[in-house]
Amino acid sequence: MKTILLVDDSRAVRLVGRRIMGTFGLNVLEAEDGEQALEVARANPELDAVLLDWNMPIMDGMEFLTALRADAREKQPIVVMCTTENDMPQIVQAMQAGANEYIMKPFTEDIVRDKLEETGVL
Repeated sequence: MKTILLVDDSRAVRLVGRRIMGTFGLNVLEAEDGEQALEVARANPELDAVLLDWNMPIMDGMEFLTALRADAREKQPIVVMCTTENDMPQIVQAMQAGANEYIMKPFTEDIVRDKLEETGVL
């Protein structure tokens, strides 16, 4: 069973994400900010994917992504940014920092499935 980490400061978004990921048969871990997500990622070196919000307190999504990609782990997870940020320069910045895909909020189950299939998670 593959494992995905949902990182979002909104409990409601995490609940919806958990429900969607459950329908895909994924093991779901959660974090409410980048700092907590980094701890979870370090404790789970076999993590397959991260669904990552950009705007969060303490450590935002870009700071988390930069720290994750700098980690010398043997297996890097697929990272899908999932955010309301829709400016092309920000999307480019996320992709250059190591994001594999980008989803705009609000998202649907079909959109998430398509992105996870495109990246090989599903």
